[in-house]
Amino acid sequence: MSVRSSVEPAATAVIRAEPDAYNMAKERLMGRQAAGHGFLRAAVQARGDGPIYGLANYAAAVQGFGHLVSGIDPQARVEWLPFDQLSRIGEVGVLYLADVTLAQHARLRLRAGVGAFSLCGVTHTTASGGAMDEIVNILREPVMPWDALVCTSSAVVETVRRVHEAEADYLRWRHGAEIRLELPQLPIVPLGVHCADFEISPDARAVAREALALSADTVTALFVGRLVFHAKAHPFALYRGLQAAAERTGRPVALLMCGWAPNDPVAEAFATGAAQFAPDVKVLFVEGRDLILRDQAWAAADIFVSLADNIQETFGLTPIEAMAAGLPVVVTDWNGYKDTVRQGVDGYRVRTWTPGPGMGTPLARAHEAFGIDYDRYCWAAAATTAIDLDDLADVLSGLVENADLRRRLGDAGRRRARELYDWPVVYRQYQDLWGDLNARRRAAIADPATLDRLKAAPRAGASRLDPYYAFGHYPTAQLGAATRLSLAPGATLETLRATLAHPLFGELPAAQGYLEALYALIEPADLTLADATTRLKSNLPAIARAAGILAKMGLVRLG
Repeated sequence: MSVRSSVEPAATAVIRAEPDAYNMAKERLMGRQAAGHGFLRAAVQARGDGPIYGLANYAAAVQGFGHLVSGIDPQARVEWLPFDQLSRIGEVGVLYLADVTLAQHARLRLRAGVGAFSLCGVTHTTASGGAMDEIVNILREPVMPWDALVCTSSAVVETVRRVHEAEADYLRWRHGAEIRLELPQLPIVPLGVHCADFEISPDARAVAREALALSADTVTALFVGRLVFHAKAHPFALYRGLQAAAERTGRPVALLMCGWAPNDPVAEAFATGAAQFAPDVKVLFVEGRDLILRDQAWAAADIFVSLADNIQETFGLTPIEAMAAGLPVVVTDWNGYKDTVRQGVDGYRVRTWTPGPGMGTPLARAHEAFGIDYDRYCWAAAATTAIDLDDLADVLSGLVENADLRRRLGDAGRRRARELYDWPVVYRQYQDLWGDLNARRRAAIADPATLDRLKAAPRAGASRLDPYYAFGHYPTAQLGAATRLSLAPGATLETLRATLAHPLFGELPAAQGYLEALYALIEPADLTLADATTRLKSNLPAIARAAGILAKMGLVRLG
């Protein structure tokens, strides 16, 4: 099925169909899946009369991604582009990746041509070794100015800038000061929420609070997310801050920990920590992967608190969800929260401290040398991140005792979420970006000097060369246009079919019908590969591979 050329490039992109990036039903649910599913919902809703364009390289991806799309809208259809036809992406214009893998896809794009289409990736965590390697490799691979790495916050842009600056210094030392470095666009586009999902009626609130046994005068704080103190948000400050608020105000205070722990020991640590450090706070643990229970927690809350202290965090989606739900937000002054939460308007950002530059070199060295794994690396950094507990206690106490303040901040947050972070608003920023990338690419190709340079680019990365070239010195001889094909004595079509049916010849890189067609040409008379190519209206590489299979089976002789 061909891609319709009338599709406006600014309005859509081909989505790399990696179901894991969009699947909210995963047992080990991460923020990137929640963000990815929200993006996919927005894409389906914005498609108009057109399809969702998908790029898939394995059957499970086709099935899984298709299932996710139909789950959003049964009427939506996916139009598939196979990975072995990369040039067709250019008919739409942009390939959207849902992750940071611009570098590896830029190298893959060489096979279609550097200017064949644009790439658009997006950051989630930038702290992992894999993510950092991908960001570094942007300077080493053919990533171009008509590509983009979407950064979800200004904090991410600064991290990427620092990494690229350090890598550029290395490359200039290694290859000379005149080395040519080209960067993609680094636009800031936030993650979004579907604000309508967080509209909570008074009746829903009453039912939720009754189900959780929360009295009318109990001020209830809420945390939503993974219960992982080493790689998300350490709960000590949260417990201490709410305990201080309960003591200062004399009001009954509750905390809903709506999330999921990776194992029983971590879950136990959260529970015993609550008992020890917040003895006067009613702490309830809610299974955050259960949609009904999660909605119940949102409906019952008065305040949202997320005290992220971890370098793996980059944006922070749950405060945006809280704003959409009309809750005042208390967060750390940390990463993406600096962009999203306005001090004293939607909520409060609590001061944080970490050691200064140069003081974490031992941690980086240990992680690089596999002395510590990623979780321990994150925890080593987070364990030294301090939160201003006095500032936190003041903020939480003020919110606990002042319902009007909670209402005012919550209303401001709700308006902000609808104006800036509702997925249709955010998705339009992606559409504008894709249109800009297409325009940049077209302008570059229109320049003769640039076009000549692009045409001179290699058509494959050196680490994935044609195996018949990279290892072409292995055989005695190689098949070519002049190679003659003749039938081996005793060969029959029945023998071919019987051999193909055996498991020893499963998963062949040529269809049975194609092999039979070539066999039928050879059966009456010898011919060359060039003759076979012409008569089957095929191409020489495909004919050569098929001839090699027939010779391997002992049905054809090569000469």
